[in-house]
Amino acid sequence: MVEHRMNPLVKWGLILFVLASIILNIVLIGIHSNTAPKCSTQRVHPLKGKHDERSLVFADLTREEYLQVQQYMRKQKDLSISTNQVAKPSENFLFLIDLSVPKKADALAYLDGKAAKPTREATVVVFYGTKGYIKEYVVGPLPKPTYYRDVTRERYHMDIPINARTVTIGEYSLVFKVLFENVYFKLKKLLKESFDVDDNKHLNMFEQMPRGLRSGDRKTWISFFRNKDGMYIHPVGFEVLLDHSSLNESNWRVTRVYYNGQYFDSVEDLSQKYDIGAVKKIVYKELPDYDSLKPRHKPLQIGPQLYHAEGNRYSVSNNHVLFLDWSFAFGLSSLTGMRVFDVRFKGERILYELSVQEAMSVYGSVTPGMIMTKFLDSSIGIGRFAHELVRGVDCPHIATYVDTYRYIDTKAPMRFRNSICIFEHNMGQPLRRHFADFFHNSYGGLVNSALVFRTITAIGNYDYMWDFIFYQSGSVEAKVHATGFISSSYLVDGALKYGHQVAEKVLGNIHTHFINFKVDLDVLGVKNVFQTKDMEYVNVSMPWMPSHHAMVPQLVEKQLKTEQEAALRHGTKSPRYLHVASQKTNRWGHQRSYRLQVFSFNGDHLPESEAEEKGMSWARYKVAITKHKDLEQTSSSLYSQNDIWHPAVDFSKYIEDNENIENEDLVAWVTAGFLHIPHAEDIPNTVTVGNGGGVLLRPHNYFDEDPSIHSPDGVYIEPGKEDSCDNNRMACLAQETCTPVLEPFTYHGFDGTMKFEE
Repeated sequence: MVEHRMNPLVKWGLILFVLASIILNIVLIGIHSNTAPKCSTQRVHPLKGKHDERSLVFADLTREEYLQVQQYMRKQKDLSISTNQVAKPSENFLFLIDLSVPKKADALAYLDGKAAKPTREATVVVFYGTKGYIKEYVVGPLPKPTYYRDVTRERYHMDIPINARTVTIGEYSLVFKVLFENVYFKLKKLLKESFDVDDNKHLNMFEQMPRGLRSGDRKTWISFFRNKDGMYIHPVGFEVLLDHSSLNESNWRVTRVYYNGQYFDSVEDLSQKYDIGAVKKIVYKELPDYDSLKPRHKPLQIGPQLYHAEGNRYSVSNNHVLFLDWSFAFGLSSLTGMRVFDVRFKGERILYELSVQEAMSVYGSVTPGMIMTKFLDSSIGIGRFAHELVRGVDCPHIATYVDTYRYIDTKAPMRFRNSICIFEHNMGQPLRRHFADFFHNSYGGLVNSALVFRTITAIGNYDYMWDFIFYQSGSVEAKVHATGFISSSYLVDGALKYGHQVAEKVLGNIHTHFINFKVDLDVLGVKNVFQTKDMEYVNVSMPWMPSHHAMVPQLVEKQLKTEQEAALRHGTKSPRYLHVASQKTNRWGHQRSYRLQVFSFNGDHLPESEAEEKGMSWARYKVAITKHKDLEQTSSSLYSQNDIWHPAVDFSKYIEDNENIENEDLVAWVTAGFLHIPHAEDIPNTVTVGNGGGVLLRPHNYFDEDPSIHSPDGVYIEPGKEDSCDNNRMACLAQETCTPVLEPFTYHGFDGTMKFEE
């Protein structure tokens, strides 16, 4: 038997390895035992203000209030209303319940402690298919209604025809049925050979809007796309024109067909010509999933995260927010989306209302489904599509998330979890700073830490991220970023005049984005004026050498007197400083004001000669100033999309009466946006970078100095005191480290998606 001895080098190597492992474990245990403590979830420093339940005057309806209104309206036998989600167009359908915002004077009197709380009421929209019109009602008082009142003519000065209604889930269900019977069933051979459609595979549809060419039309070009997650960038080159004007779906007809750049008078016409080889055919080809948003690579590490070392510096109670010197009430309208009210800084009301009003796009194309497309999103519902926000992506993980309830095109109020987020955010640059290098040496600065109020609305192909941002300098910013999928069309001859090819046989179509905000500034009260400031060069002689002249910039100031003077159109030279001002002055004798600074890269507005322009006339103006009226609540309406030629709200009429705007309660209507010429990098998704616009509301002589100088975040460093924490918490941050306390990740966003069945 042969004896095997271990090599001495191997033996000592094993011993050293074991010893090293033991030492490493001891070190790790020591490190773990000294792990930084958990960050406090409790607020360390007290809030500057107190929550005010009077904010509830602007609060969205609760689930119980929605149910009370629904039940009350159903009990009105003379109205004969259905709440069946798949109600037919010929029935009377309760489409919408939303908060009826109180009159401004009543709300202000209540907020300022001068009057009782205004009666809480709801707006109810009913599509009367049996009678051929639409009615809006005010229902109250809530939570136990006892009356309803028809306010249709009061609000719109006209009757609303039934063809102005939004397409409901019930109508969509019938559209699908008609398309199956009149298109899918009759074109089985073509659909299989061109698009691989059979009993187990189908195409998805996307619609052109507006639905026709004149008031009263309800004739919709429907484009078909491959059944993919990102269907919007998979057009197949097949479209049909469906006439669904009748309230009786048995009368609906496909009146035109478009296939591979060719038009046909009917489905039968296409089928016959296809069978005899008289058309240019599309041959099915399997394509890669270039639309997929699944990560192409496994994540290697997590990116930087926000956390609070000493608890939140803001607070949310019901619909009221406190943040350092700021306070405001908030809501989310099903139609127009995000809005805030009674916005105060250091206790003074700056804004009565800041709200999203409309999002509009105009497309260019050679294909019928997009050649006339002009989307007006509030007619579908901007806030309607605010789904759950994803922690760590849509908003920071540590943000405060708020649930919302909505009642629109449904049989019961729906809960949308975590559909609003609120968070304090380091904006990534100092709000102000200076390093003194001459004569005196010092550093003074302030981190730009601001509060962000956000929601994201996924309206069809586009996702709009809406932000209201509250800065420590007393400024407020309202902005939007667009992402999601571009809308595309099938690439045919002549198509490249209207965009760029972005995939095989796919054209990314040129289009505009116009966003309208309502900015109801109340600068030290409701009696304000509208001022402009700019510069001009003047020829000035030098006082010490009169014979020498120089061109020197000089301030030019003007006060505009009427609404038409203050309607500043896109494409025209307008003053660069726009102010809503009080007659009161600051310490230095200047009128206290807030400046409107618009950020926009918008395309050209639709020519006013076009019939559809009336429905989007607000987009003529970069800024328009009007005298506040309770009946001029919005710049657009639920009905603008489907009767764009005869809109219930034509914003230009707000300006036609040319009222005086001196020492009046003023409202600024601000339009921003961008021109989008899609390109290869829009595949699979458009990115938010560079795709957006907004308005910044900045104090201008409102204060005697920059209010942020009083911020507790200020940092000051002087020679010899570089390590002092007295005026620089950053110097001691390493000694105060803690590990964040995070909520577990959850997601319920698919709970509120559209379903086309009862």
